[in-house]
Amino acid sequence: MDISQLLKLTIERAASDLHIIPQYYPTIRVNGDLIQLRTLSIIDNQTSEAMLLTILNDEHKEKLHVDRELDFGYNFLNHRFRINMYYVKGAVAASFRLIPEKIKTIEELGLPTILHQFIDLKQGFILVTGPTGEGKSTSLASIINEVNTKYSKHILTIEDPIEYIYPPIKSVISQREIGQDTHTWTIALKSALREDPDVVLIGEMRDYETIQAALTIAETGHLVFSTVHTNSAAQTIDRIIDVFPAHQQGQVKIQLSSVLKAVVTQRLVPNISNDGRLPVCEILLNTSAVASIIREGKTHLIDNVIQTSANEGMIYFEKDLYGLYTQGKISKDVALAYSIRQAEMKKLVG
Repeated sequence: MDISQLLKLTIERAASDLHIIPQYYPTIRVNGDLIQLRTLSIIDNQTSEAMLLTILNDEHKEKLHVDRELDFGYNFLNHRFRINMYYVKGAVAASFRLIPEKIKTIEELGLPTILHQFIDLKQGFILVTGPTGEGKSTSLASIINEVNTKYSKHILTIEDPIEYIYPPIKSVISQREIGQDTHTWTIALKSALREDPDVVLIGEMRDYETIQAALTIAETGHLVFSTVHTNSAAQTIDRIIDVFPAHQQGQVKIQLSSVLKAVVTQRLVPNISNDGRLPVCEILLNTSAVASIIREGKTHLIDNVIQTSANEGMIYFEKDLYGLYTQGKISKDVALAYSIRQAEMKKLVG
């Protein structure tokens, strides 16, 4: 058993992830469920290290040894994997995320059609949020590639690591990977404005510096896309504001209210036959009413605004989830289990 065999199997089984963890069988994730490959051997510490270190160059080996973890991209048989290598109980382990070969369209992903409107924006700030593994990067890649297909722009991406590789169509695309093409997020974001971008994709807003830089880039007339690990639109607004010291929050509320265009919250839920997953979205659009709420710090009102603004294109998470249930695409149990506001979902499904 070697790493090539396991990567081939991951591709053949259409798995989203492969886990190599000492003292366990090799494990893949298919449609959100983990499957231990019990027909293979349990991986011991020596096998794991021998298997995983073969795909590292000397620089990566040194970084893994020093930092005890490593993020990087890896190409294998015309497929790309995003890899996180790390230590567990002194042994090397890894998580491989298979990046789909083709960048799917918004329609192919089953996402709301209002996302097409984001492609035509000249400037602003658009966030795609949700837990890890819920399709945020895939949705953003679809939007970015539609910009690439429709317009001649300079698209700059800053990622850790690079995931989707965009084909040359109409736009020119500079994809920068932390560690390979730039030393840190902070340096890359400071340099971004000097690189003459029209569109900037920031792989993840992790901290104060990243969020501050993203807001500044959007404020200076660029279209900025990024992700946050939050579960709803209101929570996303709060997370951004709360990152800043108290004395800066008033200014940040004004800044965010002026540059924000939309917050898209996304989850993937198992379909009724449990052989695939479907996207469920919450969409907040920054209308004048929403901008006022953000400036005044009254984010508890956002849920109500989304519920009452469907005619403007906003989508409430529970309503979208309920729609899949009434169409017979998901079960009642799934609707309840994946809802953000379970009390409201219980009233809807009865």
